[in-house]
Amino acid sequence: MSPSHSPLSKILSAGFCVVFFDGQRYRLLALRSFDSWDFPEALVPEGEDALQAALDETRAATGLEDLELNWGSEAFRETLAADDGRVSRYYIAQSKTDDVVLRVPAGEGQEDFEFRWVTFEEAEDILPPRLAIILDWVISQLASGKR
Repeated sequence: MSPSHSPLSKILSAGFCVVFFDGQRYRLLALRSFDSWDFPEALVPEGEDALQAALDETRAATGLEDLELNWGSEAFRETLAADDGRVSRYYIAQSKTDDVVLRVPAGEGQEDFEFRWVTFEEAEDILPPRLAIILDWVISQLASGKR
C-alpha cells in the first residue's frame, strides 16, 4: 500500500465502456491484457479529473478519437471496492468507428494484448464477475433510448 493511501481511502481508476452500433446491434469494446479482459481504464492520479483521465487513456489505448458522450459526462457507475480499496468507475461513450489501433505497452509482446468488439452475451462470458454491475448498467442506459 502506498503511503498516500490510508486503508480506508478509495483508489480510483476510470475508464469507458465504448459502444459501437454495427447496423444491427450495439457491441462493446473489450481489451485483453495477458489473461484478463476489461474495458479501457487507468488509475486516476490524485487531484485529477476522472472523466478526463478515462478519455485520455481510452484514446491512447485504442486510437479512438471520435468518442461521443451521448449519455452525459455525469453518467457513470462504479464497481464495488476491492479488498485494497480500489474502485473502477466507468462512463459510456459511443464510437462512430470500430477501427481500433491497439497500443501495446513498450517491452510487451503483441500476443499478450487483444481487443474485440463483443455482444453483451459475449461480454458476460469473457469479463470478470466484478464488471457484471457495469455491464447491467450499460444495458439499461442503452435501453433508455439516449444516443
